[in-house]
Amino acid sequence: MKQRNKILGLITMFILCSFLGFSQIKKEHLRLGFTYGSGSQNKYPFNADDYTHEIDFYKLQVNYRFKDKKKWAFEINLEPSFNIVEHQLLNSYYIKPSDAENYQELTALYTQKRTIKEYVLNCGIIARYKIYNGMSTYAIGSLGPMVADKATERLAKGFAFSDIFGLGLSYDINKLRFDFRYSVRHTSNLEMKQPNGGHNTTNSEVSVLYNF
Repeated sequence: MKQRNKILGLITMFILCSFLGFSQIKKEHLRLGFTYGSGSQNKYPFNADDYTHEIDFYKLQVNYRFKDKKKWAFEINLEPSFNIVEHQLLNSYYIKPSDAENYQELTALYTQKRTIKEYVLNCGIIARYKIYNGMSTYAIGSLGPMVADKATERLAKGFAFSDIFGLGLSYDINKLRFDFRYSVRHTSNLEMKQPNGGHNTTNSEVSVLYNF
């Protein structure tokens, strides 16, 4: 319990610091944009074949460059997103009779394809390396709260966390930035509810951002 509270406290402080940082922004360092992406539980480096978990997501992206050097830049990135997940349990033996009193009902429910809606706010840091003439590559790590409107056999309904690590490539043309990112995502709820097996997906996403 103490460890869980400590983690929640650190996450809260990180989100607050991110928002406070935006209160003193320089407009020329700010970019706003839109992202579309999709992902699956069965793409490299993951290979889960006992269920399907396919995701389409739509993000608003708020990006702020807080440190800029000759070859490196560091940015805060906020990404509120709306996700649509198609989930289906393929291996009914994943749920064992000893796991739940309503074993038959759960098995019948989760072996049907279900649509789940997720509402997420990821907050992260980008380390960007400038390659040449508007082209750059970067790594991003982010985390944040998530709410799902349905449970799966691996994750309870309601509050959870979304953790993302990604690698990307960007190209700037005047005030526009075109961005491609390849990322991995993990969702779980820190054992606050059961089940908490969590979900992993590998995602591809494209973004267009505008520099003020």
